Amino acid sequence: MNPRQEAVSLIGRRVSKKAEPKPKGLQSKRFGCRVFNFAVMQKALPKAVMKNIMNAMNGKEKLNPNYANTIAEAIKDWAISNGATHYCHWFQPLTGTSAEKHESFIDWKSPDNIIETFSGKHLIQGEPDASSFPNGGLRNTYEARGYTSWDPTSPVFLWKAAHGITLYIPSIFFSWTGDVLDAKIPLLRSDLKIAEATLRLLKLTGVKASMVYSTLGCEQEYFIIDRSLKNLRPDLVLLGRTVYGAAPSKGQELEDHYFGSVKDRVLHFMQDFEDSALELGIPVKTRHNEVAPAQHEIAPVFERSSMAVDHNLILMEIMRQVAVKHDLACLMHEKPFSRINGSGKHCNWSLATDTGINLLNPTDTPESSLTFLMILTAVLAAIHDHADLLRASAASASNDFRLGGQEAPPAIISVYLGSALEKLLCDIEKGIVHKSSAQQKFNVGIPVIPEFPKDNTDRNRTSPFAFTGNKFEYRAVGSSANCSMPLTVINAIVAEKMHLLINEIEDELKNEKIDEKRLAAVVMPILRKWLKASKDIRFSGDNYSDEWRQEAEKRGLPNTHSSPHAFGAIKSAKSIRVFQGILNEQELHSRYEIEMENYSKTMNIQVNLMVELFKTQILPAALKYQNDMSQSIKSAYEVHKGMVSNQAAMLQNLTTTIEQSIGSIYELEKENLAISHLPYEARGIAYCDHIFALCERVRCSIDHLETLVDDAIWPLPKYRELLFLL
Repeated sequence: MNPRQEAVSLIGRRVSKKAEPKPKGLQSKRFGCRVFNFAVMQKALPKAVMKNIMNAMNGKEKLNPNYANTIAEAIKDWAISNGATHYCHWFQPLTGTSAEKHESFIDWKSPDNIIETFSGKHLIQGEPDASSFPNGGLRNTYEARGYTSWDPTSPVFLWKAAHGITLYIPSIFFSWTGDVLDAKIPLLRSDLKIAEATLRLLKLTGVKASMVYSTLGCEQEYFIIDRSLKNLRPDLVLLGRTVYGAAPSKGQELEDHYFGSVKDRVLHFMQDFEDSALELGIPVKTRHNEVAPAQHEIAPVFERSSMAVDHNLILMEIMRQVAVKHDLACLMHEKPFSRINGSGKHCNWSLATDTGINLLNPTDTPESSLTFLMILTAVLAAIHDHADLLRASAASASNDFRLGGQEAPPAIISVYLGSALEKLLCDIEKGIVHKSSAQQKFNVGIPVIPEFPKDNTDRNRTSPFAFTGNKFEYRAVGSSANCSMPLTVINAIVAEKMHLLINEIEDELKNEKIDEKRLAAVVMPILRKWLKASKDIRFSGDNYSDEWRQEAEKRGLPNTHSSPHAFGAIKSAKSIRVFQGILNEQELHSRYEIEMENYSKTMNIQVNLMVELFKTQILPAALKYQNDMSQSIKSAYEVHKGMVSNQAAMLQNLTTTIEQSIGSIYELEKENLAISHLPYEARGIAYCDHIFALCERVRCSIDHLETLVDDAIWPLPKYRELLFLL
């Protein structure tokens, strides 16, 4: 029995582990119990300090340095009383994930006497070694100093890992020269820009608010497989995706997994990680099976964007760690398995006020409201003029395997509004009075089931950027991504268009005193012009169809299939303009270089894995089976006097496939070596335009080989085992 078969046998003997016992009572009572939240601060801090920190968390004023020691002492006492021994500044460098450096609370009062200390300086600022983080040419390797600084808009929390507890301080990260080295500073700055622009608009339309912020509801898709099988797949261990794997006899074609019954092992895993998430203040709400076998989704309720991003990164780490406890592996890669659905991170974006208004909810601001129409017009103009930048914000080597595939949006960015809103905008463009249709009701014809209201519009799951009733859903973001950059881009481009729209309206008004009627008379012609100019970005049909690709080309919409060609939008002149006050030109160029370098390195890892797996595992198994078959056919030929023609044909097919596979692997090695000396930018283009297609040809040949070789000696866990055995 080979290791693969032993692992399969082990899975059959596994007993589903029950979720860890939790204190009795309502979940709401434990929500945020590991967070230094409002309730804890009220008890621990003086009123003046409490007021300052709450204003800082809401972005209304800076944290008073004179209060830092008081806050730090309260946090230390709370953390230690809950079992914490260390603290760290938790930040988001340009690696796509988070980073941390743990420090102990203890200090030496004398050689034989230690005490626990934590000062305001420790809370406010840290200094990790920044030399090995990606910087895209912003500094030299020997310029190692970087600073982390507490971001008070995101509360500190306690992290449980192994048998210890650590105090985590959400932070920003920047260099000694002040250059931005993280994903969070741009997001926070973009939120300030969208707030400034939206408050201008609200002042013009008379909507009362003193603060505006972007909100995010981040749906997280992922795969769950048995950990023993994952550990037998070096490609899953090192790359997060399978570079080989023949299609199983059954995939997702029966659509029986979607919203189906959750398997016990997976449900126990879900219960465990959700409990941990709730304790950390993450408002997880829904869970279900997704379309592909072994694929699932978790979604929280809306939060302020910067906090939602933090929570999503924390949630992914919780899921990975909890999965190990259940002998499972949580796969966040966008396309772990070929020929079935990939995983995304649907970013549901909106704008909210401190007065409780969702500015993209027509119920809060009725569709006839100028406020809603002006924001909607600015969003459409922003997506129309910056579709390439929005596409670049979701680009990565891993997401290239997903975009345009099953259930994922295509690379062409378009906006879906739904029939009701589309009709409204068309009526505005034509200058005719719009009449809202009465809301219809469903009657399913069963007496015991009451009628219920029908939504005014359907959903379009093929659209990359769809209006879904009270928000826009950007569906192109990959499941493993930090969604800070897409959110930063959306905030920045919409803020730019809002300012331009308001400028045009104010120029027309010429400082005159206005009432609602006069404002509408001025605004509507301007909106009509803007809506016509951006109309090409609106599309309500099938985004997967060939007809749409042809139509999009006629409309002049960008269709950038691969990431290296998309990244260029990050450093374009119009992107530099739209990022003013968020990232400077040098910082944008650094991000372009980092993305190109990361793409090249990822593709090189894939090529190396394909070569290694074939040479060290697949080829030996294939040659053994070829030898066994040859000996068997030879014996049969001698006994049966030549009645082996069909067997000989099978041997010929096997031998030909082995030869083709060896030849394609040698070609892949040769081509990869040929581009190894190129700079990252040129290498990334070469991987994209040439090596990528060669990898697919190599895979096609070797996947076919899997269907020919004796199952008993095939070394790698197969798709049917990875996807269906739990």
